[in-house]
Amino acid sequence: MLSLAEISDRLEIQDLMVDYCHAVDTRQWDLLDAVFTAGAVIDYTATGGPRGTLPQIKDFLGSVMGRFPAYQHLLGNASVRLDGDTATGRTMCHNPLVLPGDQGAADGGVLYCGMWYIDAFVRVAGAWRIAERVQEKSYMHFAPAAPGEPRRPRPSRPAAG
Repeated sequence: MLSLAEISDRLEIQDLMVDYCHAVDTRQWDLLDAVFTAGAVIDYTATGGPRGTLPQIKDFLGSVMGRFPAYQHLLGNASVRLDGDTATGRTMCHNPLVLPGDQGAADGGVLYCGMWYIDAFVRVAGAWRIAERVQEKSYMHFAPAAPGEPRRPRPSRPAAG
């Protein structure tokens, strides 16, 4: 049976994972400072991105994610192993990315990415953070826009703040 401390740790790690998705999906890169440790190593090479430090990854995300009119991260099955003030995790992620069409309209099709996040967590000053993240690719699939599908304007994004 899980102790209350273990339940709390698991919920805090789950919230941390949601915080990551929220930061990326709302393009608020500075929110990632509260998700990762200052010395975190983040490896997106499995899906064509870089491996780097948090500042490098924030720069990468800021330069690349703006190309997509819309995208979402959906987390699924998560396996978390606690060990005191450290933990490891393997979490499923489904990430559809809408591709731009003509004149930036959101009608260029959808790239579906399926992956796992392989994470090393550490408790820092009482709060869980990700110290290392490695993507493990499961699949990538492009679905073109349906013929005759009406053009949709780019969805508006909430103001960063």
